Amino acid sequence: MMKKLLLCAVTALMFFNAKSQDVQNTIKINPLSALLATGSVFYERKVSEEVSVQLGVAYTGVKLDDVKFSGLAITPEVRFYLKKHAPVGMYVAPFLRYQNFTVSDDENKGSYTSFGGGALMGYQWVYSSGFTLDLFFGPSYNSGNYKSTFGRDEPSIKGGIDGVGIRTGIALGFGF
Repeated sequence: MMKKLLLCAVTALMFFNAKSQDVQNTIKINPLSALLATGSVFYERKVSEEVSVQLGVAYTGVKLDDVKFSGLAITPEVRFYLKKHAPVGMYVAPFLRYQNFTVSDDENKGSYTSFGGGALMGYQWVYSSGFTLDLFFGPSYNSGNYKSTFGRDEPSIKGGIDGVGIRTGIALGFGF
């Protein structure tokens, strides 16, 4: 039993320590977004030794308190890698975000559209197997408009969907 455990540990260390520098593209998902009933997918493309561009698309069906949001968010960003090994290493990334949701509570229903942005700091590993791990964190701001289709009041829009928020995540995927 101990030999099998040691063999697994050594194999895992080899898998996670061998980095690949010839990756041009990555496709990733954010498993943390599932905690908010959201699915997120990212595509990143290297454009130079120090810069990549990424497009994120998310669909949500989250409920915050008594307010349900369902709809789409699109997030383009530019990543500047500090050690000039894109898409591997530490980066800073300004981003924009467009959101279009159907918003409803017990008495009201409407649409909410917002535009915003922010900045991230993160670190991405790409291993020789192609496995990609991306950790990121940073402030965001979104401002939008609600248009009622049923009811008279606007549901309470909060939780970083409108106003100041935090964008954070762990993205797992594959580099090629």
